[in-house]
Amino acid sequence: MNAHDARFSLAGRSALVLGGTSGIGLHIAVGLHEAGARVVVVGRTPAKVDEAVAALKRAGATPEGYAADVTRPEALEQVVTRANAAFGGVDILVNSQGITVLKAAEDVTREDFAAILDTNLTSVYFACTRVGRDMLARGAGSIINIASLAAHRGMPLASPYTVSKHGVLGLTRTLAAEWATRGVRVNAISPGFFMTALNRDKMRPDRMEAALRRTPARRFGELDELVGAAVFLASPAAKFITGDVITVDGGFLAAGLDGPQLQDKPKGRTT
Repeated sequence: MNAHDARFSLAGRSALVLGGTSGIGLHIAVGLHEAGARVVVVGRTPAKVDEAVAALKRAGATPEGYAADVTRPEALEQVVTRANAAFGGVDILVNSQGITVLKAAEDVTREDFAAILDTNLTSVYFACTRVGRDMLARGAGSIINIASLAAHRGMPLASPYTVSKHGVLGLTRTLAAEWATRGVRVNAISPGFFMTALNRDKMRPDRMEAALRRTPARRFGELDELVGAAVFLASPAAKFITGDVITVDGGFLAAGLDGPQLQDKPKGRTT
């Protein structure tokens, strides 16, 4: 292995991917395996766990897969205990678990709010701190939290989700600052608009059209386009990066309201 490849290699590392049985989490799990990591994927639904393990095996991995609801403290503890037993410790934690509901803010119930915050923020917090304690004891580790464009902007009809994702960035930056001298890095990825099981059936056609109109790349992202950011953040190449967020959004946040107009070709001669 040459020096360049070694910078991005995850050989000998183990990765625990929560929410890793579909969508963004599964693609990242496959990418971490392809970079050399041993992978554990976790999801709530046993059938999806089986499908994810099969997909990883097709990619050449020898994965572990656990069905668990990590919003429950005892379930999270069991997951971490099993991952530690299987691989001798977790070097990379990816928090990709997430749910949402599209409703006007005034129609959101306490049950809606609690369910979204429990999955998207509370479980992320306690996964970070539970796995983080082991990483701190070893003096090394990389945590990658999946945020969202909703962590940077207000998102109408998705108020609890937006609250949760703002919280994920606050958590990421706070843990990064607290743990930087102890060898544990904490970063985030904010995906733009990707069609996943979470949003494919929830986005109305007009909402999808508005997302495309405001994305300078004029398309939705492909899930494989998130893998490079995750592998980079987990790798030795990012060893001085912590508390950061990489946006993979086709230019959405950079452009704001004027983005689509900037994509039009100018007419006439320009200098």
